[in-house]
Amino acid sequence: MAKYTGPACRLCRREGEKLYLKGDRCYNISSDGTQGRKLCPLEKGRINPPGPVKTGRRKVSAYALQLREKQKTKRAYGLLEKQFRMYHEKAERMKGMTGENMLILIERRLDNVVFRLGIGSSRAQARQIVTHGHITVNGKNVNIPSYLVSAGDVIAVKESRQGKKIFEAVKEVGAKSALPQWLEFDKTTLTGKVLQLPKREDIDLRIKEHMIVELYSK
Repeated sequence: MAKYTGPACRLCRREGEKLYLKGDRCYNISSDGTQGRKLCPLEKGRINPPGPVKTGRRKVSAYALQLREKQKTKRAYGLLEKQFRMYHEKAERMKGMTGENMLILIERRLDNVVFRLGIGSSRAQARQIVTHGHITVNGKNVNIPSYLVSAGDVIAVKESRQGKKIFEAVKEVGAKSALPQWLEFDKTTLTGKVLQLPKREDIDLRIKEHMIVELYSK
């Protein structure tokens, strides 16, 4: 599967809920920092999926529901099919519930952690920040978005890069969403720490992971 390069908001409309792919726009914050403007298409009432409007009721199969759940999760985290299946296969070999293990593995990705800390306003921006070499883990340069963090890891923006406009904004405003309990973040130094590995209840996305496991089990 090739990387999707179309409008991000189209994906949210397809799944019928916010996937927070556009950063500030998803939080209804305009480019000048003002709030209160309904910028998200879903909040403008555009709740129909893209494409021709379908009339009448159609019975949705179990396979279709499972596929939609997988696609929604992949799109929320910005993963391709090969990457996503790899996490499922790795989760199968771990103790515990496969679905929960899979989501926890994905949550531990460095690009997701940078997003959760509020350093990036979206996972796509966080991934770019990591690949451009702005992030260190335990004082060492890490530019691999799929790097899995561990408990006790310290994630920080390089001191030499903290003067950039994007990071100055983080120092002034901080994260736009609540910080998960498994992380802590000092916005003055742009340094975060993994207090513990995430648990299923720490993942705020509405995901029915058992449906994804059922799909891959076919």
